[in-house]
Amino acid sequence: MWRDWALVGALVPAAALEMALRSDLPWPGLWAVVVIGLAPTLLWRRTRPLLVLVIAMAATGLVPLLTGERVEPYTTAFVLILVYSVVRWGSGREAVVGLAIVLGGVCVSIALRRLAPVDAIGGLTVMFTATALGVAMRYRARLRTRELDQAKLVERERLARDLHDTVAHHVSAIAIRAQAGLATAVTQPDAATDALRLIEAEASRALTEMRAMVRVLRRDEPVDLAPSPRIADLGQLATSTRTGPSVEVGLAGDLDGVHPSVDAAVYRLAQEAVTNARRHARHATRIEVRVDADDTSVHLRVSDDGDPSAGTADEPGYGLIGMVERVDLLGGTCTAGPDRDRGWTVTATLPRTGTGA
Repeated sequence: MWRDWALVGALVPAAALEMALRSDLPWPGLWAVVVIGLAPTLLWRRTRPLLVLVIAMAATGLVPLLTGERVEPYTTAFVLILVYSVVRWGSGREAVVGLAIVLGGVCVSIALRRLAPVDAIGGLTVMFTATALGVAMRYRARLRTRELDQAKLVERERLARDLHDTVAHHVSAIAIRAQAGLATAVTQPDAATDALRLIEAEASRALTEMRAMVRVLRRDEPVDLAPSPRIADLGQLATSTRTGPSVEVGLAGDLDGVHPSVDAAVYRLAQEAVTNARRHARHATRIEVRVDADDTSVHLRVSDDGDPSAGTADEPGYGLIGMVERVDLLGGTCTAGPDRDRGWTVTATLPRTGTGA
């Protein structure tokens, strides 16, 4: 990374300048070779933190042993960066081994009387500060990674719901219309023609929405900024055909000022409920969609007059699961089940402000 190159670029001239100006430093030429030679190891401090720390500790500890001098250059303090690095990017074992090596080096220096106890305490304090900083940054990075993973999971769930609520809705409608067209092709040619027209319209909408989702997922494509469907667009679900149940839509109450997320959610919920009714409600002739808003909530009710046993299932499908998740995120409630007399009903209540729990 550029930061590592910057560290190398700063360490080399600093070391050269110190060796040239310090008159109390013995063997300045040897120290210059050692420090400047160790500077490139900073480039591998993220990928090989323990290795570069061991090399630096060995090189900076060997020179005093060979020369017998206790004075060391100030620029050897760059080893603290390597201590930070082994805690920040190394594995747990590497961090423990690296710190043990550093502590061992300090103990050897004290034993050989190269380092006074007072100076050792100061050095250990600085080393533990670098270690604490590395631990803090490591924890912060892991926390950030978990947050990103959670955000990716939430986004995947959202995309799955949107894919099911949009494209799957149109594909289901195409399948239902195709079955109806095949059933009436011989006896009612006009009804079959109507079914083909509806299939063409649904296929066109499915392609449009699929392309819009692909543009969102691909960064090199412009994002479609068209507004999301709203409660006012529920009239598009109303149909009256000879090949399937008719859909009636009714809106009541004050629908102005509803939070955009609730506005879009109510449309998607109604869309999914209508699709499920068309797909599963046997002998249904009518599907009724009703939306009523009051001062605090928006109420949705989608019911059909089909065979109630047809809508039951041992386990809820992805559609119902997605509906419940969408409502729950907005702080509302959603129920689905057979009516007492006939048909199947889905009800949902969402707060106007879209405030989740």
